[in-house]
Amino acid sequence: MRAPLADRMRPAALSDFVGQEELLGEGKFLSSVLSARPLPSLIFWGPPGSGKTTLARILARETDAVFLPYSAVLSGVKEIREALAELKKSRARGESEDLRPAILFIDEIHRFNKAQQDALLPFVEDGTVTLFGTTTENPSFEIRNALLSRCRVLVLSPLLPPHIERIVLRALADPERGMGQPESFLSPEALRHIVAVADGDARVALNALEAAVSIALHKKLASVDAETAQVALRKKGLMYDKDGEEHYNLISALHKSLRGSDPDAALYWLARMLSAGEDPIYIARRMIRFASEDVGNAAPGALQVALAAAEAYRTLGSPEGELALAQAAVYLATAPKSNRTYVAWQRAMKDAEAGGTLPVPLQLRNAPTRLMKELGYGKEYKYPHDFADGFVQENYFPEELGRRAYYRPSEAGHEKVIAERLRNWWGRKQEK
Repeated sequence: MRAPLADRMRPAALSDFVGQEELLGEGKFLSSVLSARPLPSLIFWGPPGSGKTTLARILARETDAVFLPYSAVLSGVKEIREALAELKKSRARGESEDLRPAILFIDEIHRFNKAQQDALLPFVEDGTVTLFGTTTENPSFEIRNALLSRCRVLVLSPLLPPHIERIVLRALADPERGMGQPESFLSPEALRHIVAVADGDARVALNALEAAVSIALHKKLASVDAETAQVALRKKGLMYDKDGEEHYNLISALHKSLRGSDPDAALYWLARMLSAGEDPIYIARRMIRFASEDVGNAAPGALQVALAAAEAYRTLGSPEGELALAQAAVYLATAPKSNRTYVAWQRAMKDAEAGGTLPVPLQLRNAPTRLMKELGYGKEYKYPHDFADGFVQENYFPEELGRRAYYRPSEAGHEKVIAERLRNWWGRKQEK
């Protein structure tokens, strides 16, 4: 059986590689890597179809290294460890005929758990192999620190439309590995459609081209038109991994749009997440947190709006309940903002953790028994309701700590009222 077009067209040399100009060329990162001996261990991080595996194979070929390819999806650590142990033993005994440097290539290395990654560490540390791993996930989250510290990370970007167009046209015309058809066999409209929907993924584009040309030849069409390309290429889902970096990127974009008071951007990122399959309740929880952290007492009703949106979604489900989330997003984005409660909480936590178990002042202690009263519990406590306006200045902190001013309200929204009240009560100066 003939290999898929995407595999057949895989470049064998850097000179044939398309894209990733920030890594290739004179003076760029990969040129310095190729001149290094021994090669450093590398993690190729980038989206699907950006050339991670291809670059790894090219580096191994151009350095004349033994290439040991494995997939974290199909292979187990046990077989990899056994193969590396045998390689190490044979070389130590001088029995191995091939003493070239060895590269252990692991596709989708992020699918190995921490214990499995730990099993590779000794072979990387002692130089038995150089590790090449590919991942679509952020290595900071998915690769064990001990292993990651021994690797350099190459960040690959999605291929640009001109890159995808060049790759498609090359595969279309190649008479040996490609489709062996003239460029005119693919209409400009069909080419634009394939490039657009591929969304930077060369593999998607080549798979679509192969299917579209096969359909056109089977139907004896003069060329691949836009309709044939649409049939061949199902629309690619928006790139999203609810457990990976894109999940955090999108929720970060939503949070920052809300904080930046841009309701339109907030609605866009909300729509992106929902259309990609994110759990709406997760989004609701993040907006509840936002209501306290970034709106706070500048608009005390924000917390109720966020809570109500979550409950509305639980009651209605999708798609009806999504409108409540959109309403909450607009409200939060357009509400006055204050993070003063959040900052005050951080200050209080810092003192609580640093101060340890400071004793509660006697006047603040409850005295339900005679002994406790005799010991001074509750003595000299000033009951605020016995004073004008229901307020009396008192130290409610441990004596060792002294009075603190954690909460310093802003002049935004309702916090302006709170600030004035505190000034009247405590003579507090306002923080700019």
